[in-house]
Amino acid sequence: MMNLSLGICAYNEAENIGRLLQALIIQELKSASILEMIVVASGCTDGTENLVKEFALIDKRIILISEPERKGKASAVNAFLKLAKGGACVLISADTLPEKNALEELVKPLLEKNIGMSGGHPVPVNPKGTFTGFLAHFMWELHHEIALTEPKLGEMVAFKNIVKEIPGESAVDEASIEAKIREMGLDIKYCPLAVVYNKGPETLSDFIKQRRRIYTGHLWTRKNQHYEVSTMSGKKIFWLVLKRLKHRPKELPYMLAAIKLEILGRLLGWLDFYVFKKNPSKWDIAATTKNLN
Repeated sequence: MMNLSLGICAYNEAENIGRLLQALIIQELKSASILEMIVVASGCTDGTENLVKEFALIDKRIILISEPERKGKASAVNAFLKLAKGGACVLISADTLPEKNALEELVKPLLEKNIGMSGGHPVPVNPKGTFTGFLAHFMWELHHEIALTEPKLGEMVAFKNIVKEIPGESAVDEASIEAKIREMGLDIKYCPLAVVYNKGPETLSDFIKQRRRIYTGHLWTRKNQHYEVSTMSGKKIFWLVLKRLKHRPKELPYMLAAIKLEILGRLLGWLDFYVFKKNPSKWDIAATTKNLN
């Protein structure tokens, strides 16, 4: 049975951190046990740390690492990796909520010798009746379809405790860990039954901000770690959209708008990386993604 070190990197996550910790405490596990839950709180000003301290009084496995200055997600991930004692590490975004069996489904593949990393199945809670809700579901459903054949992991990932650090400049920590695991000759696996709920942006400005930052981060990973995630391929996305369109022709106007916004986000990300020489390792938060209610 594996011992797990759970890592949660938090920046002003008071709206969700309590529900996330409770969801982790009640996880139904057979293949593993939770050794520790390490929350790295970076520059929090909204009461996140106080909430974590309250939970730590109830469950001694919860450990708070307080960083007065926010240095970026990769820095917080490295702080967690330095402390993690379990045989496997699990990174969970602080603005998500996993199903009761999510950790079990996530970590089972790590029992195989050739599997070094696994990833959960993000499902947005946004209502589908709005355009931004459509965007959230559309993007994550495409992500799911690609990951089923060529794994691309995010939001909640598990990996054997063999990665000691990731590049501090990375803006896409999961992709950087993927690169490290692949370098070691190990495979990665997508776990569609490991459902974790998240929230997509509720405004177009937050959507573009998020897509821009992610694409810039993936360009950085491709150049500096010589690794490209499967969702970087526009050709794969194009064929999946055509396949979807055959079954949902009424979605055509929304799909076309979504494609235009994705192209805009990638164009801005390309300009940020190649022209403005920006690297969003400490990115502006898309505020509307933080409350899962």
